[in-house]
Amino acid sequence: MWYAGWLVAENRRYRIAPPTARETAHPTDFQFSNIMETSEQANHRLYFGDNLDVLATLAQEFEKTITLVYLDPPFFTKRQHQHVSRAKKQSGPPERLHQPAFDDRWDSFADYLASIKARLKALKPLLAPHGSIVLHVDTRTSHYLKVIGDEIYGIDSFASEIIWRYRRWPAKTQNFQRVHDVLLRWVADSHERPRFVQQYEELSPSTLKTWGKGKQRAVLDQNGRRLHTSIEPVESPGVPLGDVWDIPIIAPVARERTGYPTQKPEALLSLLIKSCTIEEDWILDPYVGSGTSIASAAKLGRKAIGIDSSPVAIETTRNRMKTNKIELFECIGTNLHQQNPD
Repeated sequence: MWYAGWLVAENRRYRIAPPTARETAHPTDFQFSNIMETSEQANHRLYFGDNLDVLATLAQEFEKTITLVYLDPPFFTKRQHQHVSRAKKQSGPPERLHQPAFDDRWDSFADYLASIKARLKALKPLLAPHGSIVLHVDTRTSHYLKVIGDEIYGIDSFASEIIWRYRRWPAKTQNFQRVHDVLLRWVADSHERPRFVQQYEELSPSTLKTWGKGKQRAVLDQNGRRLHTSIEPVESPGVPLGDVWDIPIIAPVARERTGYPTQKPEALLSLLIKSCTIEEDWILDPYVGSGTSIASAAKLGRKAIGIDSSPVAIETTRNRMKTNKIELFECIGTNLHQQNPD
């Protein structure tokens, strides 16, 4: 989706316009105005434009290169989402400022599903044989998109359904409280060994009380039946991470909060990145939003690409990377026209 209006950044003003008929018909004609200045910039890229067009331009350079694709698309909420910031006043509490961040209104549910399907297809050629693609959705759409993903990547390539469980203020509803999102993960090639780095959870208090921190090993008889448990003289790394992750949402006063409406916590993205990649791997997020994915990736020594068609998302991500002192290469589509400030 495209957003008409103005973007003001770095003392320059840009006019945002939808892609022309030529650009729509020939997405590979989509070009960018910036030139990389350092190798560090080349490792952390931010593209402003429709992600289908951008993916077409990246197809040759990044064919079978990306180790982890993370998509956090709109959730079919049927509303426009607002970026919230605070402005200090001479007296009294700060003023809350609202700015449209992205529009999640669709002509139909079929149009929504078709949009996500097109992106899943476009991303497939970019995945490395050992790579994974993770689609972050909720219960409104997860069942439909699981079927679509299986159609594109293959049923045998479906690897896991991760439940992100969180706590928040209860809602008034005659139903169970909704306190989880769904992360659907497919591997690029079911015949290849995917990149996976085992993560661990802390041992439970009862385990620590009974066995301490030593690594447990089952002692079996000749028939494979368990006789007893022995404790080895090395410390246990913990319990292998399961597919239900209890990670809090971002607190209202947290330093990482940007005001972007769908911002996800760095703890969530960092855990996913550490599980599915190693240092120097490439990560791609075609709905970069607040920039959590590429900021987390950079902090962990990964290379990252973020894409978004929302000027508010681009500005939010730019500021976030700047705050974290991460060099960023920004690519601006030809439909973004620089204007001199008034």
